[in-house]
Amino acid sequence: MANTVLTPPGLDPKNDGQFDARKSAEPIFGTELQKTEENVFTSLWASVKDVFFPEKLPPLQLQSKPIAVVDRMKVKRDPKSTAIAAAVHVLVILAIVWIVKNKVVQIMAKPIVSNVDMSKVPPPVSLKAAERMGGGGGQRGPTPVTKGALPKFADQQIVPPNKPPLVEPKIKIEPTIEVQKDLKMSNVNMPNFGMPNAPAVGVSSMGNGSGTGIGSGSGSGLGPGSGGNYGGGVRKIGNGVLAPQLIYGPEPEFSEEARKAKFQGEVIVSLIVDTQGRPQRVRVPRPVGMGLDDKAIEAVKQYRFKPATENGVPVAVELAVAVNFQIF
Repeated sequence: MANTVLTPPGLDPKNDGQFDARKSAEPIFGTELQKTEENVFTSLWASVKDVFFPEKLPPLQLQSKPIAVVDRMKVKRDPKSTAIAAAVHVLVILAIVWIVKNKVVQIMAKPIVSNVDMSKVPPPVSLKAAERMGGGGGQRGPTPVTKGALPKFADQQIVPPNKPPLVEPKIKIEPTIEVQKDLKMSNVNMPNFGMPNAPAVGVSSMGNGSGTGIGSGSGSGLGPGSGGNYGGGVRKIGNGVLAPQLIYGPEPEFSEEARKAKFQGEVIVSLIVDTQGRPQRVRVPRPVGMGLDDKAIEAVKQYRFKPATENGVPVAVELAVAVNFQIF
């Protein structure tokens, strides 16, 4: 059997079987490298040429044609749906108009300021002897007031009555209590101050009340009340007490019952004007009915006064106001 030796291309059998790779690669890679360099320069030149010397191309000719499609906007509506939609819109608009037209709007009436005719108010009744007209006092004594002579009545108290001092003062000022000077009361001739009708006799006491007066009340007056004057309650207009002045007085409203019966007239309202000018204890001494009493009280409670004064100091006083109801 014979052995055949395969000799690759480029192998010179005469060269001791050595293969020369350089010689074998020269014809292949040399040609390829040369082609690559030529392609790069050709592409670069073509780019420069396109930029500076562009080739004029023939005009573009389009061969496309429009395709007919269905127009969605030309679709006809169903007449029934159009009629139903129109009817619904009309009903909604009519409902809105009806609601707006029949809506109940409450209009708040502006308060009407009216001047109350104070001339129609009955004048203050002249005070009688020992009449209950307000006031009270006491000096926080341990025992009730004792029997004794009344101090001098005065509109303004400077020195309150007290037990006889142990040492006579250098300047002697006569003690007083705030009671109207024209008030007539029985008195007794005793060396100490007190209440003429008090049952207790003994150690002098101005009473177990509070304030600078005499009695069981509070204030600078006489008796069980408060404030000045005698007997309880509040001050009266007159004798140094100036009447309050109305600042704001709204017009009273008619009651439905009086309006139907066409009943009109005036209601006398009794009240106390406090030191802030506000009505207190508003009441109707002689009711007239027809619901006008409540309407008069409601109006008077909204009144505002410049408070009554005594010696320039605001005081609470009792007052009567005539509220007029008249149908025009």
